[in-house]
Amino acid sequence: MVKYAVLILILIDVILNVTGQLSLKYGMSKIGNFSLSLSTLPPVFLKAATNLHVLFGLLCYGLGFMVWLIVLSKAEVSYAYPLISLGYVFTAILARALFGEAVGLMRMAGIVITCLGVFLIARS
Repeated sequence: MVKYAVLILILIDVILNVTGQLSLKYGMSKIGNFSLSLSTLPPVFLKAATNLHVLFGLLCYGLGFMVWLIVLSKAEVSYAYPLISLGYVFTAILARALFGEAVGLMRMAGIVITCLGVFLIARS
């Protein structure tokens, strides 16, 4: 029973991290394009710190971190950590669906290989 509870917690952590990443991306895309220089970064950081999507993304990361601490107390890190790579899969798929990002054949092949590895680890 503990193994299933750990898997559910890992999935919750993955969902929180994916949601956080996508929210951060959306929030930063609303800030717009800016040049990378020491003079432009402080205003960009200020805009990011007041952007609701960025703040929501940070909240998701914080909650995911708390869930991850629980996972680490219940599972071997060599088992749990590779499973969070599912976040790469979900993020790539959702980035394509939500933001129209290019996910070509090479990325899709990497996603399939990642899924196979996660499947093997979950069965161990």
